[in-house]
Amino acid sequence: MYKRIFALTLLLVLVGVVIANVIVDRTDDTTGGEEEAELVDDGSSSQGAGIAPAESTGIEPGEPAPDFELETLEGESFRLSDLQGEKVILNFWYSWCPPCIEEMPEIQEFYDDYQDEVEVVAVNMTQHENQLSDIGDFIDENEHTFTVPLDEDDSLSEPYVVYAAPTTYFIGTDGTIQQPRRIGPMDYEFMEEMVQGMD
Repeated sequence: MYKRIFALTLLLVLVGVVIANVIVDRTDDTTGGEEEAELVDDGSSSQGAGIAPAESTGIEPGEPAPDFELETLEGESFRLSDLQGEKVILNFWYSWCPPCIEEMPEIQEFYDDYQDEVEVVAVNMTQHENQLSDIGDFIDENEHTFTVPLDEDDSLSEPYVVYAAPTTYFIGTDGTIQQPRRIGPMDYEFMEEMVQGMD
């Protein structure tokens, strides 16, 4: 009788130890990694999310927006610094990204109403496109009228820390980032709020 009670007690203690070790291991896996991660929209679905390192927070408000020169969809040269003195919404997108598709009508509506106060620059992440013609087809079909530079060699992903699409920056008249970076689709009201808080 005592042997059975002892064996049962020993078994329960061993099970408890195993459970405790599993819990500790899982806690270490989620909190003890070298890098913390943040959930970001990767553009793979309308709900999509991916994991990016915590240091990928992008250019912080108060920092200068890196200048660049790209060719636009119309074949003209576009340089960001030429817009110094204007408020700029700088958006990174590609044509088959569901969250990008979701926000584009909102961006166009906002641009229609505020183009005298704010310039919208929608940089196409061209390396993610299936074919170059998809960009023009998308812009034409949806009657978008804002500027569309083409980042054909993915030269802006690093300086602008673009890990997911859409990614948007808000640049003030002084050429600095003036609002936190936005990852994921925007609506009209959000853009209005961001721009009203800019100089």
